[in-house]
Amino acid sequence: MEKNLYRPICLLLILVLLLAACSGNNETGSAENSGEEMTEEDKQGGTLIYGRGADSVGLDPINVTDGESIRVTHNVFETLLEYDQNLELQPKLATEYSSSEDGLTWTFQLREGVTFHDGTDFNAEAVVFNFERWMDPENPYHQGDFPYYPFLYGGFKGDENHLIEHVVATGEHELEIKLKRKTAPFLSYLAISMFGIASPAAIEQYGDKLYEHPVGTGPFQFEEWSRNSTITLAKNPEYWMDGKPYLDKLIYQVIPENAARLNALQAGEIDVLDGMNAGDTNIVEETEGLELQKRPSFNIGYMAFNMEKEPFNDPLVRKAISMAINKEEIVDAFYNGLADTATSPLPPSLWSHDDTLKKYDYNVEEAKKLLAEAGFADGFKTELYTMSNPRPYLPEPMKIAEAIQSDLAEIGITAEIVSMEWATYLEDTKNGKHSMAMYGWTGVMADPDNFLYPNLSKTNAQVPAQNIAFYKSDEFTSLITEARETIDQDKRTELYKEAQQLFQEDAPWVMLAYTTPPLAQSDYVEDYIPHPMSNDLMTDVYLSNQ
Repeated sequence: MEKNLYRPICLLLILVLLLAACSGNNETGSAENSGEEMTEEDKQGGTLIYGRGADSVGLDPINVTDGESIRVTHNVFETLLEYDQNLELQPKLATEYSSSEDGLTWTFQLREGVTFHDGTDFNAEAVVFNFERWMDPENPYHQGDFPYYPFLYGGFKGDENHLIEHVVATGEHELEIKLKRKTAPFLSYLAISMFGIASPAAIEQYGDKLYEHPVGTGPFQFEEWSRNSTITLAKNPEYWMDGKPYLDKLIYQVIPENAARLNALQAGEIDVLDGMNAGDTNIVEETEGLELQKRPSFNIGYMAFNMEKEPFNDPLVRKAISMAINKEEIVDAFYNGLADTATSPLPPSLWSHDDTLKKYDYNVEEAKKLLAEAGFADGFKTELYTMSNPRPYLPEPMKIAEAIQSDLAEIGITAEIVSMEWATYLEDTKNGKHSMAMYGWTGVMADPDNFLYPNLSKTNAQVPAQNIAFYKSDEFTSLITEARETIDQDKRTELYKEAQQLFQEDAPWVMLAYTTPPLAQSDYVEDYIPHPMSNDLMTDVYLSNQ
């Protein structure tokens, strides 16, 4: 009898097809692409590469203020409270809080069952250890500038205006913070990324090298840093949120040029792109497999004068330059409809923004008159500092600087552009080496105090200065200090509007733009939601092509 060879071949083909269908290693077989709802198990795994324009300055959050550092440390360290996507305060390492009737004593219940990446326990004593390190110059681990602490808390321990009376553990997971005076934005301070809680054991082990060995409680733990190239974070297997994070690894890849970064995204070499030419948004929208994202606007872009250098100590010169720069043309040319011209040092999305401020409209002839009145009818020579990497508020800093340079030439001012990499740029401007400098700010708390006090108070005009205009108005600082210590929000709004009017009259900055920064991603990146403050938390992000 003849054997039937056709039947076993068919059975073999069916078996091969079944095995292929069961495979989870290709995109077409994923639950995301088949229309099925992905399970928590489906979301697990993979490496996300985040392309950005510059490296972090450091990874010890208390010692940094720049966005490139914060975007990394925010995934390694956690704060007592945090801001959600709607800029509302939410619990984090603190689950509950209450205050005394006089508003001075605050009690916090801390999250239990949390460990640091080195395996040590998170508790109230760990928080006290961090506060003592931050606030006490005599503490052996008080190493660095700690720039954010003094301008929020009125100096350090022992200073006349230091805000904190004490920070004590009143139980294993209960903390008491006593203030010396009422402070309206105090809870907001606790949500700022710079106040991420570090492992006391790691602080003792690494000392002033903690910036290279960060150890927190966050969803990702530090693995490796290749300077000016990559920072690699790995999943925290003991994270207190069950099943999260989903990603195995998170890599921050430095690609300085915007165009090169977009090419890398198109080639599949990176998964998310931050910092792009506004004019390239159309390319992203038209490219299959890519998606355009927009970060909610919560920033200001400006050019600061160094008011300690002549002739920028003269308000007539500052106002002349403000009138000479065609801000509308700059926004039209370099932001592709993703920005509005700015007037106030507070963004429009923030309460207390004063939309009645008088603009310094583009007026070359009036600018020439003011410059002549100041004694510079023939103009002068100066320098204009700009960073080499894109920022959310300055997507093409060199081209914007060149546009300003061209405008200034129209009134006789010859401005040489000086550009440098990000870390050096921050150091040089904070030390006052510039005459004029491109700058900006993305808020880290939803309170006007965060925009005005760090950047414009007299308190922060001492080298190394966050107030790089070296604007030292006693009246302005008095207004924003009173607003900080006033609980009634309507009264605070009045004070902040008065401060904005004074700022406009003194003109320490040329206001440029409020931006909605564009980002791009591959379409398999799921649940990545850009945060208004740029401190994107990657806990819920997963890849549907795994």
